[in-house]
Amino acid sequence: MAAAGASQDALPQWRKLASEPYKGKQDDISFVTPELGIYGNGAGKIFRTTDGGASWEQVFAKPGTFVRCLAFVTDKVAVMGNIGPGYFPGVTDATPLYRTEDGGTTWNPVASIEGAPVVGLCAFDVVQVPFINAGNLDHRPRIVGVGRVGGPTAFIWSDDLGKTWKQGRIPDLGAMAFDVKFLDDRRGFLASATHADVAQSHALILATEDGGTTWREVYRSTRPFETTWKFSFPTQEVGYCTVQSYNPDPSASQRFVAKTTDGGRTWVEIPLVDDHKVREFGIAFVDADRGWVGAMPRGFGTTDGGRTWTPADFGNAVNKIRLVPAKDGVVGYAIGVEIHKLVLPSSAPAK
Repeated sequence: MAAAGASQDALPQWRKLASEPYKGKQDDISFVTPELGIYGNGAGKIFRTTDGGASWEQVFAKPGTFVRCLAFVTDKVAVMGNIGPGYFPGVTDATPLYRTEDGGTTWNPVASIEGAPVVGLCAFDVVQVPFINAGNLDHRPRIVGVGRVGGPTAFIWSDDLGKTWKQGRIPDLGAMAFDVKFLDDRRGFLASATHADVAQSHALILATEDGGTTWREVYRSTRPFETTWKFSFPTQEVGYCTVQSYNPDPSASQRFVAKTTDGGRTWVEIPLVDDHKVREFGIAFVDADRGWVGAMPRGFGTTDGGRTWTPADFGNAVNKIRLVPAKDGVVGYAIGVEIHKLVLPSSAPAK
């Protein structure tokens, strides 16, 4: 592990929430307020809470669907991405996208996606786009979706709350797409990999400055068997991205996180842990210094921007960490094999 220093006591403690047991990694959870949220899993189920995770109601069940990503846009509208067939066993649903207009109670397929068929999705981001509204500067939400692990890639977006979608193109260099993050309507980043065969793959981050019309490489790992996974940008300048290693060689044991301090123009690798058993997944920072990485078999936390890391107890295989602004600070939700929650008073929320 990186040199000891960040005390676990300096980070808030997570507590486990009661939820339906699931054997594997569950991939996403989304909250529009600290109380109203949804989560889903590979069994084709979505659960909804209105009391901050104290109780959950199953609102969607479709065997053959793999709920890969979720995003609330408003307190009524949310979207769900399905991984699609041809990658995980038992996934037969060819509908890549579902939508709700009643806060997650009912879900319907989205048919209006222009361009080539989208096989599957892995991540959403919601960015506020400026526009002139009756002589005043206003903003409206744009939903961006990308996929998928194993390919083929897709880059789609919607400016009408997910009713209809346009499609752009990810360059051939990006053979997979795992996550997407836009700092504004022009500047964005794609967590990718150079090859669909993980044995030939290097972790890759692509950047755009024109809303996704063109993309350029800003980070590539030097080691094979690697992919990126998830982003966290706690500020406009500081960002982090998890780097996964699937190298079977036990000597290839060092794990890294990619970090930028100049708004994503350049990235450096910071060491996370020297342990071949570790595989990274989700990441979230509440500010430039304090954050967490979800991993197998356990996660990590830092209070000094990743210079040092300590084990963090918030479950196995945490794939997504959501930090939700609250009246008195931030409420966090982390989903993996289980669901955990934290309350962090008086802190600026991460993006």
